[in-house]
Amino acid sequence: MGKPKLVISSGAGISAESGISTFRDAGGLWENYPVMEVCSADGFRKNPRLVHDFYNARRKDLITKFPNDAHKILAELEKDYDVYVITQNVDDLHERAGSSKILHLHGELMKIRSVSHPEYVEKLDLEHLETSPETKGENGDTMRPHIVFFQEAVPNMETAVEWVHEADIFVVIGTSLNVYPAAGLLHYVRPGIPIYYIDPNPADITIMEPQVHIIKAKATEGMKILKDILENKNKETDS
Repeated sequence: MGKPKLVISSGAGISAESGISTFRDAGGLWENYPVMEVCSADGFRKNPRLVHDFYNARRKDLITKFPNDAHKILAELEKDYDVYVITQNVDDLHERAGSSKILHLHGELMKIRSVSHPEYVEKLDLEHLETSPETKGENGDTMRPHIVFFQEAVPNMETAVEWVHEADIFVVIGTSLNVYPAAGLLHYVRPGIPIYYIDPNPADITIMEPQVHIIKAKATEGMKILKDILENKNKETDS
């Protein structure tokens, strides 16, 4: 018998403890620019240089940040579980912590993709973090941040739904459950499958009780609690 399938849905809260701020923390502004100017399809069409500069700044910030205990515990759980991470975050902290199966719903900060051929993606290295409207890929295409902007479809959503539907345990960590379509993943969990929801200010999902177990804590503390819960369940199963 294989390992149980543990599926994680992670949001900004798991990276916040690594020092990565969110738009909500900043009141929806970045250097006095509304979010839609730097993170929407319309904004990119209107002023691509501003959007490139925005993500250049985010990359420079990201390389100064490191995975926290929540990221590391998730990676450690692969010893006992078949762990799949679905993240709304565009950082690479799950990767750097050692998780092996990661699906980024909203894109990846350390990658760029072709404007004309979206399936063509290149990874940036630490020596080449800055891009501009003039940046060309190795194939000669004009490149853009590999980010799912507002007003664009979420291409990995179908795979995410499949992962959630196959879960033996589902964990939501560090997300307000207000950002769709990611927030809707909860509704694809099979009946009777345990759901653990880790957040210091959890949303009201009493409609799914008793399937949902709320751990009211920040990501690092909550993952330590969850790890203990899962270890105790394994002991009960073995005895």
